[in-house]
Amino acid sequence: MIPLDKFTLANGLRVVVHEDHSTPMAVVNVLYDTGSKDEDPAKTGFAHLFEHLMFGGSVNIPDFETPLQMAGGENNAYTSNDLTNYYIQLPAENIETAFWLESDRMLSLAFSEKSLDVQRKVVCEEYKEHYINKPYADAWFHLREMAYVLHPYRWMTIGKELSHIENASLEDVKNFFFKHYRPVNAILVVGGPVTTPQVKALAEKWFGDIPAGEKYIRNIPPEPKQTEPRRKIVKSTVPLDAFYKCWHMADRMSKGYYIADLITEVLGGGGSSRLYQALVKEKKLFSNIDCYHYGTVDAGLLAIEGKLVKGVKMEDAEQAIEEELSKLKADGISEKELTKIQNKTESAIAFEDMTLMSRVNSIAFYELLGDAELFNSDREKYFAITATDILDYSRAIFDNNNSNTLCYYSEN
Repeated sequence: MIPLDKFTLANGLRVVVHEDHSTPMAVVNVLYDTGSKDEDPAKTGFAHLFEHLMFGGSVNIPDFETPLQMAGGENNAYTSNDLTNYYIQLPAENIETAFWLESDRMLSLAFSEKSLDVQRKVVCEEYKEHYINKPYADAWFHLREMAYVLHPYRWMTIGKELSHIENASLEDVKNFFFKHYRPVNAILVVGGPVTTPQVKALAEKWFGDIPAGEKYIRNIPPEPKQTEPRRKIVKSTVPLDAFYKCWHMADRMSKGYYIADLITEVLGGGGSSRLYQALVKEKKLFSNIDCYHYGTVDAGLLAIEGKLVKGVKMEDAEQAIEEELSKLKADGISEKELTKIQNKTESAIAFEDMTLMSRVNSIAFYELLGDAELFNSDREKYFAITATDILDYSRAIFDNNNSNTLCYYSEN
């Protein structure tokens, strides 16, 4: 159990304090409850564009990096379908610098055509480099559009198409900011050798006067149950044929999420996993294969993907995967295998949360889900899963009518 304290400012900003006196460093993390799922379908990629714009300076601090470096700090950010997260790590004695920087860009981000032009170009180049010119990079554009017909998970965080970013206006950007980047839609988590009274005083001083904004209420349509299989063929100049298949799975707070997470470990958790052993090592059909999910807040996708060995037919590769899934649906897993993957999952979570920065990031995410204290209880839910749960859930999600298949052929 790690210690957590919580309080909320009058403007709605939720604050969580994690005391850790084993390190001289502190982490200040600001999570905004907005991601690509909150975008207008005709103006996608804005949450990710904002991740970049937030480093372009604020009214009172035109240069974000220099004062942070002078304080011995470093910072970064990431955007997902569900959230946007900013974090600073610096020596604890300089923690007020982080409060000053984060509060000023929340209060008064500097909006200018120049800043927008600079960051728009950066994001457009990123889009081209990672999603247009990179082999297989468009696979998930196809898969998401196939799997989702209503839910905004149907587009990538980078955006549905490049033109949405290219055409983003200053007015569009301002509207998005004042709708989402307000104290009432934010979570501040502070970790390190700090105390709750100290954090409360700093939070009141630097964030307390920022106008609350209006609480953003989502009205996202639930994705309808898929009732028939969907397939697509893509041909491109890639080195090897590739196979992708995904199935709808439960949302992050459902029991089904934990079962699905363990299933990905059974099928794709490294060199000892079923798919790797059978299809890479024994049958030599794939050069690599993986099974994973995206961990989204709303109902997400569990996927299997792999690159075929040159000369292997797509039909044979797909059939081999189906055989492995049929074994799982017929026989499930043994108690020994269940214990192994539960222990492995617990170890992976514990290892990831060894660093203060990772712990603080995780705490912010759990608070977004509803309660930061989930950090202390979440891993227990994996040990509540039974072999019968895995058998039943495998039969439910690996239904052909719940599947989306992408056959990606090499033109070489």
